[in-house]
Amino acid sequence: MIQFKSFSGFITMINDFWINESGEGAGCYKLMSVEDEFGTVVNFVVTPVTYFVDHVMVRLGDNITGFYDANAPVPMIFPPQFQAIVMAINTPYQNVKVDYFNSQLVSSDNYLKLNIAPYTQIVLENGQAFTRNPANRNLIVVYGATTKSIPAQTTPYKIIVMCSMS
Repeated sequence: MIQFKSFSGFITMINDFWINESGEGAGCYKLMSVEDEFGTVVNFVVTPVTYFVDHVMVRLGDNITGFYDANAPVPMIFPPQFQAIVMAINTPYQNVKVDYFNSQLVSSDNYLKLNIAPYTQIVLENGQAFTRNPANRNLIVVYGATTKSIPAQTTPYKIIVMCSMS
């Protein structure tokens, strides 16, 4: 099972990432360095299947959050290097959470409960409508305000169902 973790900071570098010596896939993979306010640096390998929330184009200086699988093997190098599963630009009044949500739509870390409203957009990663219950799945949730309860509750603007990560 995927254990989603995240790292937030400012993009300080974007370079092509070579996946093999033959040059196959050249330009299709990127290495993004992200530095937080404490000076901690993490490199994200961005692949052709990395999902960018709102399909944004990122650039140097953008404040972003990268989500990765904490259970995936990583090379023992510095700075740490993770394969990005989801990337989101950090914007005021919009939060993004990537996690497994159970049958009650509570995240695996028990920090967020979703209350779906008629206006909540529920889609697949390709933008097509998802017509089933999003419970018991890995979800990308875009939301605003939350309650101060535990778990915090929110009515999300948008839920992206990650069928490929189920």
